[in-house]
Formats: sequence, structure tokens, C-alpha cells
Amino acid sequence: MSQRTLVLLKPDAVRRGLTGEIISRLEHKAGWRISALELRTLDRATLEQHYAEHVGKPFYEPLVEFMASGPVVVLIVEGERVIEGVRALAGPTDPIAAAPGSIRGDYGVIVRENLIHASDSEESAEREVKIFFPGRA
Repeated sequence: MSQRTLVLLKPDAVRRGLTGEIISRLEHKAGWRISALELRTLDRATLEQHYAEHVGKPFYEPLVEFMASGPVVVLIVEGERVIEGVRALAGPTDPIAAAPGSIRGDYGVIVRENLIHASDSEESAEREVKIFFPGRA
């Protein structure tokens, strides 16, 4: 079944010049395609909407500040089992726990600055696409 997912290449990925490498990994996965891609600096209102479920958690403010600290690449990726697949390709949030060959396993440094966000379910993907690409919802 074809799906779509939201992917964010976070400020650390952009700062470190890893966007081309990460996008290449997404494009080389058979059957996946990028249907939207933009470089943006995210405002606080967008980030508050995106991370609403984390309000009040100790990592919330540092996360919002980090995500607003520089440009991000915002993508919609479509394809067979793409939600599960992109999350597997990204690897676990902790780069030490992430396997070599995953994005975080190969390039991750610290947990909070972990290069990539990918929707974790069809419901999240639908909600997140509406936030970042309202005209494509």
C-alpha cells in the first residue's frame, strides 16, 4: 500500500552539509519518490503545533529552540511502506544505539540534534503534512 510521510532534515543536517546525502538515500530506495521539498526556517508557531504533544516535557523548550536555530529541509516522501521504511532508515534517536548504515548511525552525534524527523504513523503523517504543506493535505 502506498503511503506518504513527512520528513524534516533538521538544522544540524543542513549546517553539516548532509542534506544531499540524506535526500540521496531517500531517492535511492526503490519505489519511493519525493513529492514536495522546501528549505525553510521554521517559526515558533509551526514548531509549537508540530511538537504539541511534548509541551511540558523537559526536552520541549530545547527542542523548539534547536529546530528554530537554522533552516530545515521539509519533504513529503511517498511509496510502499514509506512510514516504517524512513524510520528504519533514520535509525533510533540515540546515535550510539543506531546501527551503522542508518542515517543517525552514520552521522548522528547527540540525541537532541539527531538530523532527521519522520512521521511515526499514518495519522501522524497526515497531521504533519497538513502543518507543513497545507495545500497538499
